[in-house]
This record gives sequence, structure tokens and C-alpha cells, in this order.
Amino acid sequence: MTENKRKHLRVRSLNLLYLGVYEKNVLIKQGIGRTLDVSESGIKLETHFPVDPKKNVQLSIGLKDEIVEIKGRSVRTVQGSREKYEIGIKFNRLKKSSLEVVKKYITAFMEEKKKKGK
Repeated sequence: MTENKRKHLRVRSLNLLYLGVYEKNVLIKQGIGRTLDVSESGIKLETHFPVDPKKNVQLSIGLKDEIVEIKGRSVRTVQGSREKYEIGIKFNRLKKSSLEVVKKYITAFMEEKKKKGK
């Protein structure tokens, strides 16, 4: 039996996002993608291009009725199916307002899951 070592609950999520990849504060790559799951400390997303580990990223994500601006760092990239990449992002310190939106999204997801009995 494997033990979940995650500090925060991770919930499934499918939302469009903008991704900017930075090297030494210079934008080197940008595009769109979608979220796969989200927690208070990070996100897994899917794009059509890889992002090298330890690159700084900036995300704009539509969560419910709000757009959240988040900065973070790529921690891993795995090539998925159909020429897509799954990228793990660890958030840098979130602004209080962004963290509140993420928490609200996770809470709403969990309440919806309870209603459906899953």
C-alpha cells in the first residue's frame, strides 16, 4: 500500500490556461493548455510542448468565474499521449487573493463530488 505524501489535497480539474515559460526573467516560450488537477501548492497541466524542469512559469487560469494569475516552477515533464506533455508546476508564494480562489475551487469541487456520492 502506497502512502500519499502530498501536503495538500489534489482535485481533478479541466480548465483552459495560458502558460508563459521564463529563463532569467525573459519569456522564452508561451502557449495554451489545460489543467488536469490542482492543489493549494501546485498544478498538473497539459500542453503541446515540454517545459524543462526548474523553469519559471506564469499561468493565467480560469477557475469558475475568476481568472487566477499564478507564478511557479516546473518540477517535472512527462510526454503523454498524442504529442502532449503533462507538466507538474509547484506554485511560488501565491497572492492571498489567488490562494483564496484556489481554495474556493477545491472546496466547490469536493462539495459537488459529495452530492454525486462519489
